[in-house]
Amino acid sequence: QVQLVESGGGLVQAGDSLRLSCAASGRTFSSYAMGWFRQAPGKEREFVGGISWTGSNTYYADSVKGRFTISRDNVKNTVYLQMNSLKPEDTAVYYCAAAIGVGILSTQYDYAYWGRGTQVTVSS
Repeated sequence: QVQLVESGGGLVQAGDSLRLSCAASGRTFSSYAMGWFRQAPGKEREFVGGISWTGSNTYYADSVKGRFTISRDNVKNTVYLQMNSLKPEDTAVYYCAAAIGVGILSTQYDYAYWGRGTQVTVSS
C-alpha cells in the first residue's frame, strides 16, 4: 500500500510555470507506475500523464503534450509534474495516483491509490 500527498499548487498567470510534487510513503514506491489526473469544476476527472515504475517511459494527454513533463525520483519517493506555458483551461484540482501495471495506464480505473489533490488556478 502507498499513501500519496500532492503539493505545489497555487494561483499563477497564463504563460507561467508550476511544478507539482507527489510524495509517497511506503518502501515499495519504485514498484508503482504513477499518473497525474486533473478535475475541473463540473467536469469529469481526466488523465494528464503517466510514468512507468522505472521512469523510462512517459506518456501524456494531447492537451498537455509538449507543455507538461512527468518525472520521478525513486530515492526520494516523489513524482513530479512540471507544467509550462500554463493556460486558463489547465485550472483544476490535480491528483497523483499509483498503479501496479505496465504499459499505458490512462484511465482512473487503472490506479489503485490516490492523493487528495492540489488546486492549480491559472488566470488569464
